[in-house]
This record gives sequence, C-alpha cells and structure tokens, in this order.
Amino acid sequence: MSRFGIVHAAIAALFLPGLATAAELIADGQFEDARDTFWASDGLRLERSGGQLCAEVESGGDVWSQLIGVNGLKLVPGRVYRLSMKVATNPARAVPARVQRAADPWTAAAEFTVAGSASGTAFSAEFEAPEPDEAQLVFALGGTEGGQVCLDDVSLAATGAMARAAKRAFEGPAIRVNQLGYLTDGPKRATFVADAKRPIDFQLMDAKNRIVGKGKTQPHGFDPTAGVETQVADFSTFATAGDGYRLVSGDWASDRFSVSDDLYGRLRTDALSWFYPQRSGVEIEASIAGKAYARPAGHVGIAPNQGDKAVPCLDGKQAETLYGDWSCAYRLDVTGGWYDAGDHGKYAVTGALSAAQLLAAYERGRAFSKGSPVTRDGVSRIPENGNGLPDVLDEARWELDFLLRMMVPDGEPLAGMVHHKVHDTAWTDAPMLPGEDPQPRALHRPSTAATLDVAAVAAQGARLFAEENPTFSARLLAAARKAWVAANSNPPLFAPKSDGQMGGGDYDDDSISDELFWAATELYLTTGNREYLRSLRASPLWKAEAFSPTGAFDWRNVAGFARLQLALYGTDLPTADRAMIRNSVLSAAQQLLTLQRAEPFGIVYQPRDRRYDWGSNQLMLQNIIVLSAAFDLSGERVFLNGAREGMDYILGRNALGLSYVTGYGTRSPQNQHSRWYAHQRDQRLPNPPVGSLAGGPNSTFVDDIAKEHLRGCAPQTCYVDDIEAYGSNEIAINWNAPLVYVASFLADAR
Repeated sequence: MSRFGIVHAAIAALFLPGLATAAELIADGQFEDARDTFWASDGLRLERSGGQLCAEVESGGDVWSQLIGVNGLKLVPGRVYRLSMKVATNPARAVPARVQRAADPWTAAAEFTVAGSASGTAFSAEFEAPEPDEAQLVFALGGTEGGQVCLDDVSLAATGAMARAAKRAFEGPAIRVNQLGYLTDGPKRATFVADAKRPIDFQLMDAKNRIVGKGKTQPHGFDPTAGVETQVADFSTFATAGDGYRLVSGDWASDRFSVSDDLYGRLRTDALSWFYPQRSGVEIEASIAGKAYARPAGHVGIAPNQGDKAVPCLDGKQAETLYGDWSCAYRLDVTGGWYDAGDHGKYAVTGALSAAQLLAAYERGRAFSKGSPVTRDGVSRIPENGNGLPDVLDEARWELDFLLRMMVPDGEPLAGMVHHKVHDTAWTDAPMLPGEDPQPRALHRPSTAATLDVAAVAAQGARLFAEENPTFSARLLAAARKAWVAANSNPPLFAPKSDGQMGGGDYDDDSISDELFWAATELYLTTGNREYLRSLRASPLWKAEAFSPTGAFDWRNVAGFARLQLALYGTDLPTADRAMIRNSVLSAAQQLLTLQRAEPFGIVYQPRDRRYDWGSNQLMLQNIIVLSAAFDLSGERVFLNGAREGMDYILGRNALGLSYVTGYGTRSPQNQHSRWYAHQRDQRLPNPPVGSLAGGPNSTFVDDIAKEHLRGCAPQTCYVDDIEAYGSNEIAINWNAPLVYVASFLADAR
C-alpha cells in the first residue's frame, strides 16, 4: 500500500458516520416502562413484572416450537454490535438466542447460547452485522422439560467499531479513477473517499509531476453501497492527450491514467480474443494464444476424456429426480462451442446470448460506425485470422455450430427442441485442464427457453452471415424456423433447479415469455414475415417496461435485448410501432442517466435493496449498452457520455479501487475462478488472460471464501480475488460478450 493509502486506512474510523456508540435498538429492555415490543409465539404467554419479562414454557416440542422475539432491528452492515442481557431460568437450562433476518429465509447474523440459572446469568457478546436486511432477536425455548424463563436488561447497540470487511473501501487510494483513462472529448470524473464536509482542492499532474490543472471537489455524501463518505472531482474540461496523469490532493494521489482519443480499441481486441482459449474441442495454439495458454483439445474423446463426440442423455436417478420419465435413446456429437465459465460445462442459454452479443457488436459496427475494425478480419487473435471473414463472425460461428448440434434429431420425440446443456455428471476440482477431465458427459433434457434462444440467435446469425456465407446463413435460418415451430408445438419444458450436485450449473428458468419475444424479434428482423410481428404484438412484453436499473437483461431475461434489437434494426416496422419502441429505449436510458447523476462513482446500476447481484459487472455493462443504443438512435451526446462514464466503475473508479478487467489498470484480478487458468493452485498454469472480466461484487455469499472474509461488507466491496471465490470472481462467456460490445462501441462512437 502506498503512503497515502496507509494514511487513508489509518483514519478510516474517523471518517465513517455512525461509528460512535449508536442508539439502543431494544426499546425498554429493562421492562420497567411497558414500552417494549417483545412478542411470543402462539400458546406462550408473556408476563412483565419486577423489571423482568417472563414466560412459562411447556415441555416437549422442538426447539423452535416456542419463541420469544422482538422485531424492527435495523442493523448497519459492517458495524460491530454488542448483545447483552440477564437470563434467569427455573430449572437451570441453556437458552438459544439468535439475531436473524426478519423474513424468509431467516438468515442468522449471529447465534449464541446463554446459560440460564435460577439467580440469573449475565451474558454479553459481540457480532458483525452482515447484511442490510431488517433483523429480529429471537429466543428459542422449546424442546425442554419446560419451566420459567425470564429476561432482563436486554440491550443491542453498535459498539462504535467496524467489522474488518467494512474497512475494505479504505484499502486503496483515496482518489478513485478510471485506471485505463479518459477519452479526450469525454467526461472525466474521479471519486474521493473522504469525510470532509467542504470541497477539497486537487491538482492534475502530468507524467513529469507538473501541475496541468486544478479544481475543487463537490461533496457527495455517504454512499451506502460503498460504506464511505464521498466527494467527486470533475476535470472534464482538460483535453490534452497523454499518459501518466494523476490527481493529487495533499498526501493523497490517484493511480496514473491516460487521456486519449483511442482507449478502447485494445480492450475490444483483448476481450474478443479471450473467447479463443475458452473454445472446446480444439487445440489452443501457443502461436496464437501465447505459450502459457497452449493446451490440447478438450472433450474430444482422448483419454482420460470421455469426450463430446457421442454424448448420451442423462439417465438413472439423476434424470428421474430432475426430469421425471424423460429419456432418450440417441447420442449426439456436441463438440465445439465455448466452455461457459470456469468449469467444463456448455449451456445453450448463456451460449446463445453470448454469441448474440458478439453478433450484435458486428451489426452495430456495420450500421452505425462504418469501417469499424469489428466489421473486418484481423481484429482478434484466432486461427481464422486472415480468412477474409470478420473475426467476430468467426468467433460467433464457433458457438453457433455447437448450438445447432444440441438440437434433437428428426424422428425423435421433441425433434427440433434444443438440449438445455451438456456437462459432467459430477463436479471436478481446480486445477484441471479440459483435456484431463475424466468425468462422463451427459445431455440434459431440452428446454423451451434453450430452443427459443437458439431460434433467436440462429435467425440473427442468418441475417448477418447472408453476405459473407450464404450457405451457412441458409442453414441457420432453417434451424431457427425449425426451433420456433418445435418450441410452439410442444408443451413448455422448463429448466429445473437442482440440489447443486449435478456437475454443472442449473440455469433454471420458469418463464419463457421473454425467450419467445426474442425469437420472434430476430425472425421478424431477418425475414420480414408478419407472422412474427403478430407474435410480438400478442406478447405481454410488447408494450411492457423491458428495462430495469438492476440490469437491462441477462440470460434469464432476454426481453431487454430483444427490445434493443427492434429499436436499432426494426427499420421496416410500422411507424407507430417503431416510435413506441424507440421511445422506450430513450426513456430507459434517461432514467439511467438520472440514476448516474446521483451516484458518486458514476454507476448506472441500482440493485434491489442495494444488494449487488451475481455477475454485477456484466449487469452494469448491459445498462451501458442501453445508453449506447440511445446514442445510436438519437445522436444525443449525453447518452454517449453516460456510457463513457459508466465504464469508469469497471476500470477502477469503485469502492475497491480495482479494475475488474485482467491486465487493465494498476490493480486488476489475477485469480478468477477457473479450472485451467489456475495459477493460484498450480504455478505451472497461467492466470486468466488479459481482457478477462471478473463477475464483480456479490452480496449473496455462495462460496466459502465470501462467507469467511466478507461478512459485513458494503455491497461494492463484496468481492475477493481468489480462485475459490466463484460467487464474485468467476469468468464467463456471457460476461465477456457485453464487454466486447461496450469496448467496441466506446472505441468507435464519436
């Protein structure tokens, strides 16, 4: 940590509001004024006398059959709280006490056992508040021989201390910037983590430490998603290109950054090139990917692989548990495609959206940025480089070919439907190269969502390959129509949720209206057939709000992506329809700008209850894509500048001062969850390649690393760069695909 970082961390406790001992959260815990709000479960009667709260507990039942509790406890994540009380019991017994979420799933913030006695036992313990949900204090009194339990002097209050995880926003530089840099004609803002109530003077220094600009910050208040007080520095008027700039204020200094007209071209190349070493079924060549990333082909049937060349359907108890009496007698060659994330599974729903967003980057470049490198050969590091076909189409085809192989063959039940996924029948551990995976592979039951997603991306591909490869285009369109018919002719098949032990992700989804909407969209855009337009107009999503600040779209909800496609390329829509769809995009983008102006880190993302979602970084990117579409539709630079500033968070202007793209900025992730980019586990293996996007902060702790290290974290800081932290630090095709789109847009848009 630099000198200014040490100083910053040392005074963190002085800067956080509410660190002085907080107000008592238990009203009348001495039970003297009849103001307490304690309740009891059915059949348990409370008596208040002599400064005590007492209950006569019946014998038997389970421990949760008789409860005393109090609700309405508002805990601040990251604060340390002290719970104290006196417990008298007759006969002597242990009394379980639990501070927990006040609604299902009743997650525990802290659990204690108080040793009650006839004379009364004093108890005191401290705990860290993990999440922002309203809490309750509950005493579980059942499951014993019964008797009397009395409470007195019940108290719950903050101690004034911070949980370790709550201090994470103070560990980086006090001044947070886009560590890649700022576009010469774009917005240039930085965020100060500082409690000062008045504006702070700052200087802009060049690479030779000469002052080239000055300014004052604007106080922006406490940001609950970061857990810190903030100020914003705006130096947008500075427009001199160069490298090595930094912002300085006293002992504080930002990371160095560039000001340039061309910041994102290299990121577009690296983010797109990332897909090549994710390919399944082909040797990854050292001369293309680099020596560290060279490896044999995975899942081609060379021992110990059992391969993807003749994969059966899941059978036995696993299949019966998930899918009832479904089975199949055929085997499919499902070689190729991309490995979805850090494991060896391949999934139709994420694969379809990922390929679609690569295709969308190409279509946008062709329609709105004539001559863009994304529309040409040579922009990516792939074996097909130099074949005369745009590299992004080559890369998308690798997945498209695989998706077509996932279709149920003619003559079989469910012909034309698409298998939801293919993966191992049991989980494997890191490190493990794809070619070393010994597990059997299995096809999972087709799903309507997968079938419609493949119909959509195949129709989109047919449109975009029409000039470059008419034969492949015709094959894609035939597959799209076939999948459309199959999805609409069979009863809905939903992808179920499993116990998590099936060797791959579930990608469960119990709604298909959005997939139907997307498929109809792409088929209409490609064919102009009004049958698909009628399907669109009949959809409940036709006039519904398609976008949300929690994330415009993702694999589970693709309606927002379909709406953007219609807005950008539905030139043959009736005038009124086109105006409605266009206005819906502009309205959503304007809402994102309003949100961004209120955010000290320039974020275009507002999760429910401020709880950052799994894959929060890609959700931000999808919102940036809404802004990019608004710019393409309107030409209004306010949307372009909103997209530019939104990217600041991804590249370092955030609570952790971390660029989430490997190889970009002063600090970036090196240990994303992966079985073959597993240098943290095996130093013979590489770290993830440059251009790898980490999933980002996740307020739901799904892995042991998060559960151990992140209790009490402010939402923006719920992230760890550890290979086992898959909940926040995995790589994924459906995360890098929007990165390609956004980088390409920012590289081209002027």
